Amino acid sequence: MAARSVPADHPPFAALPVRFVTVGGAEERLAVHVAGRLADDRLPVVCLPGYTRNMSDFTEFAGLLRQRLGPNWPLVLVDLRGRGRSSDLGRAHDYTSVADARDSAELARALAIDRAVVVGQGHGGQVAMTLAALRPTLIAGTVLIDAAPATAPRSLIRLRSNIKAITASRGVAGLTIMLRRMLAADYPDLPPEELDRLAARGQLVDARGRAALLFDPALIRRIEAFEQDDVLLPQWQLFDLLVDRPLLIAASELTDQLPRELLAEMTERAPAAAHLTIAGRGSPALLDRDPEVAAIAGFIRQVPT
Repeated sequence: MAARSVPADHPPFAALPVRFVTVGGAEERLAVHVAGRLADDRLPVVCLPGYTRNMSDFTEFAGLLRQRLGPNWPLVLVDLRGRGRSSDLGRAHDYTSVADARDSAELARALAIDRAVVVGQGHGGQVAMTLAALRPTLIAGTVLIDAAPATAPRSLIRLRSNIKAITASRGVAGLTIMLRRMLAADYPDLPPEELDRLAARGQLVDARGRAALLFDPALIRRIEAFEQDDVLLPQWQLFDLLVDRPLLIAASELTDQLPRELLAEMTERAPAAAHLTIAGRGSPALLDRDPEVAAIAGFIRQVPT
């Protein structure tokens, strides 16, 4: 299935030119932004965004990380299929962490990446766990950001409700106010114009004030059945695959994606893991402040090549 049409000049993607890597059939492609120089002496950092998110969530992180590690350090940003500029699968049941992990493994082969540090936000962290099962030698180290071996139903319900409200809205002014209110819950310190900039990472707004999502709507159909009191069983066998190698567990202070009980068990199962708290922010973590990026950069430097 062909990729959704995303204007080439859409502001969130302006600083992130991509190439397309075929995964699966000829029309099935991942959009990939590669910065720095892929070489044997530096572990590439591969960034996987959240469930409906795209690589633009790593924009500030990419710039600050390269300031810390140097401009030649290899950095790979990915739009998983059905997100951003990658092609869609189209059917709700095709969107799984296993499918995304397979695509990520194919991407690594296409770029001749044998080992990497994988940075995964939310669903992207679950993809990293699955990737450790599918291709264990690829994972040199992992940074999990608001990611656990199970998804919190509350976060899925909030996402589903927000998307329904966004797509039903008409009028630029009303939609702008709605998006600001939604984002302010996760980023209470940001001014309205910054919230507007972040909103553009998830949808386009036309002149009539109608939103066009920057992801396949089938992703939302995939989670239509979830209820507030559903209990999803954690895939601890996948998380445990990351424990025997360098691991950084980062948690945003205001996130609803990482329940405290799951974070506590992750800490117990991975006593050697490093930890990072992202103060005053929710999900996705913007990673736009130097102390947080410095901590992640320090972790990456310590991962054996």
